Amino acid sequence: MVGMHTPPSDDLATPETAASAPQPAEPEGPRRVASPWRGRVMAAGLMLAALNLRPAVTSLGPLLEEVRDGLGMSGTVAGVLTSVPAACFALFGLTAPRLARRWGPGAVVCAGLAAIATGLLLRPFAGGTVVFLAASALALAGIAVSNILMPVIVKRWFPDRVGAMTGLYSMGLSLGTAAAAAATVPMTDALGGSWRSGLGVWALLAVVALVPWLFLARAGASGPEAGGTDTEAPAAAETAAAPAGAPAMRVTRSPLAWAMAVFFGFQATAAYISMGWMPQIFRDAGVSASTSGLLLAVMMAMGVPLAFVLPRIAARLRHQGVLVVILGVFGLTGYAGLWLAPAEGAWAWAVLLGIANCAFPLALTMIGMRTRTHAGVVRLSAFAQSVGYLLSIPGPLLVGVLYQHSGGWGQPLALMAGFMVPQIVAGVLAGRDRHLEDEG
Repeated sequence: MVGMHTPPSDDLATPETAASAPQPAEPEGPRRVASPWRGRVMAAGLMLAALNLRPAVTSLGPLLEEVRDGLGMSGTVAGVLTSVPAACFALFGLTAPRLARRWGPGAVVCAGLAAIATGLLLRPFAGGTVVFLAASALALAGIAVSNILMPVIVKRWFPDRVGAMTGLYSMGLSLGTAAAAAATVPMTDALGGSWRSGLGVWALLAVVALVPWLFLARAGASGPEAGGTDTEAPAAAETAAAPAGAPAMRVTRSPLAWAMAVFFGFQATAAYISMGWMPQIFRDAGVSASTSGLLLAVMMAMGVPLAFVLPRIAARLRHQGVLVVILGVFGLTGYAGLWLAPAEGAWAWAVLLGIANCAFPLALTMIGMRTRTHAGVVRLSAFAQSVGYLLSIPGPLLVGVLYQHSGGWGQPLALMAGFMVPQIVAGVLAGRDRHLEDEG
């Protein structure tokens, strides 16, 4: 299976030894083979959904100063606002596995896209901070459940192409992130200069993405070779998560799961600090608002090609720790450059930090590689992302508090660089060649 390393000795196995080798238990039931056109619709749906998983966040960064002025926000409250994505992802992400068992992953992603569209449509009409936060939370709730279920859908629909399909959807995610960062200010100017119009226009993209998912949810998108249905009982899923003859392990007792959660949490911290505060860092250094948005777009655009290539490289490595270290070094260099010469080297720092933020597709790929079964990837994805986003909540808030009280970016940048150290350590531990089901 692509995305899971196979020891070299397995290549020499005879048919007899291969047949006698113990296999991971899977739920019994009728096996269905999906038609090719449905697989193509699923691939298109993945791409369109991925395009919508960040504009709610990155469209806000370039206009944060205007939103603060329009709603009367302080720097500390703005820091709270930049922490809302992580808080929503942690809170609502925990509900994704239960919702998927009840309704099916396809239906839940469809509902998530509807929530994104509704939240983005309502946000421009907010008359105060509370309403703005509530509308943002609705959109972010939809993003949260979709975030959790994307690796699940990839593993279920494309089990032999985990690295390639993770790369495709990660590329779409990066493309949507970059487009929102680059186009929000120009679209705001074209629509009359109001930040409300510039933020609200992104609801149209979510409406477009709903179309294939409405079909997939109605058709029952449970995977091309799924046993039973998406609503299989939790007990059956737990049984499938463990190798034959071994008891299922609580994911909270797994060292692998905790390493993955910490790695995911710190890379999310860096990403949401960048998306929420990086344009303001450049603007305070004397860069214009439109150029600051373009710099954020460059950061996010670096993930378009790398998010497609990096999962393929990771899938071929026994240990992904070397990739974790390389990305961490790029991040530390970028933060040092922002401290020394934020305006003079702005484009170089944006490129370096954009490369560092590709830890996100790497983390998603590792979630798929560290499990053997569909149930295992549901458990690890939900735990790593929910706990990870919970860990990332204080980061953007602390940056806002330090910025408010210090009056500059020296202390916040030191904090950002400090976060990179535990990210590297946890990523190296999570990248070791092992599986969640083997820790029972």
